[in-house]
Amino acid sequence: MHHLLSLKFLVKYRRGVSLFQERKKIKFLQKQYSKLLAMVTLIQTFTDHTDDVNCCAFSSTYLASCSLDRTVRLYLLKDFSELPFSPLKGHSYGVHSCCFSSCGKFLASSSTDGNTVLWNPSSGEKLATLKQPSESPVRVCKFSDNSNFLISGAADGTVALWDVHRKKLRRTSAVEDGSVIACDFSPGGNYFVTGSTSGELTVWDCQMKCLLNMKTAHDLGVTCCVFSPQPINGDMDNSGSHCFLMASCGQDNKINFWIVSCKEPADCDLRMKCSLNRHTAPVLSCCFSPDGQILVSGSVDKSIIIWNSNSGAPLYTLTQHERYVTACAFARDLPLIATGSMDKTVHIWKIGFKDNSDNELSGKLRRSVQHWSEDEVSWWLSGEELQDLIDVFKSNNIDGQELLSLTKENLQNDLKVESLGLRNKVMRKIEELKAKMESVCVEVPDEFLCPISREIMTNPVIASDGYSYEREAIESWINTKKRTSPMTNKPLETSLITPNRTLKMAIDRWKEGQQVLRMPANQGSN
Repeated sequence: MHHLLSLKFLVKYRRGVSLFQERKKIKFLQKQYSKLLAMVTLIQTFTDHTDDVNCCAFSSTYLASCSLDRTVRLYLLKDFSELPFSPLKGHSYGVHSCCFSSCGKFLASSSTDGNTVLWNPSSGEKLATLKQPSESPVRVCKFSDNSNFLISGAADGTVALWDVHRKKLRRTSAVEDGSVIACDFSPGGNYFVTGSTSGELTVWDCQMKCLLNMKTAHDLGVTCCVFSPQPINGDMDNSGSHCFLMASCGQDNKINFWIVSCKEPADCDLRMKCSLNRHTAPVLSCCFSPDGQILVSGSVDKSIIIWNSNSGAPLYTLTQHERYVTACAFARDLPLIATGSMDKTVHIWKIGFKDNSDNELSGKLRRSVQHWSEDEVSWWLSGEELQDLIDVFKSNNIDGQELLSLTKENLQNDLKVESLGLRNKVMRKIEELKAKMESVCVEVPDEFLCPISREIMTNPVIASDGYSYEREAIESWINTKKRTSPMTNKPLETSLITPNRTLKMAIDRWKEGQQVLRMPANQGSN
């Protein structure tokens, strides 16, 4: 099933089933929509800031983080080393927001000092100081997709639109009520959205004309809003307007998904798609993956939740931060997530694939390798520890079809890969990939795998969290993990487990079917 379940179906479904069945439904949605993630691993922790981390952002080369300690720190993604000129010290008060331009030439940071500073991330040079017209503390800033414009929102509700290349103020306006602490440009940059502490979402065009104002988007205030990079179904609605998915989060503990559509020149519509309520405290930050399929959120409850943005199903809950999670960001070209917290740390998480098994291929993509995009090739290179070649492959537009046709001569003569050892490694990995394409037949259904061991269950049981596990695995978990759920990390109501006979029968039938599929043709016909 690859289409989005309708909200009507979900409402009807929820009315007719028990809490246990609802959890089973979420597990089913995980299988249907979230083959992308096999595991999420903490690979790096930065402890350089001396106060709360407020924001983090990726470019194709760097990671930036900013803090109440008045600094912006820059790290090289290649080896996670801090750049020699870091930290950047251009603000006199705490820094609330930082972001990179898509072209990679600019880094912006905004602060309580009322300024937004433009930096050259390659040298640490301060390029310009953009003073908010009202001189109010600046809480958020964001570049347009084409890097031409920058918006900054302030505590007094003012919104400033800047010409990045001229480093001049273009226009200014203000929201009706509250401080502006969230903003984002739509894909294409034709309009942008701001969120305020009053709970409003406001849609603006690039002439600073208010197109729409949603006064009750979140009770108690909006904390973040972000567009999915991809249009919905890559299409338009029936009225001919481009439709985009936007997520917002707030002090009401919720993440709301919105459908945003704008016709030319100024007709705009904002309607809620659904609301996610898994966090138990205010949600402070959220971000989409580059393909729009995954949403990550961070909360005052100290947790990070990774969601399937199509179904709304939670995929992972991460709880390694010790205080409020204030920031999260997805890398553009690598399978990395950064999260920042009031515990003064920045965590880097890697989205990986289990043991390089067949699930690496079938779990990441539901289509053949020859149809991989350039970004998907980049993810594959990263997973095979070939990160040094990502820029070379992207600059030469190597997609899946080009990848499978590469030769050693291409690598040496066309891509200018000078190292013989590196060329040999690339060719070896490509041959392994081709072998997997030939060998992968039927994937093990995800609900047949124990969430703890990731092996096919032989004696499945149901725990009080509503999920099924291998008996031996969950019993060991309960005895050693103080009765917390492996799926949600919340306390189990009871240690009682019950056999899941229906699931066991389904697994047994599937195994029998696999044995038939593996029979030689003449044996299967007898």
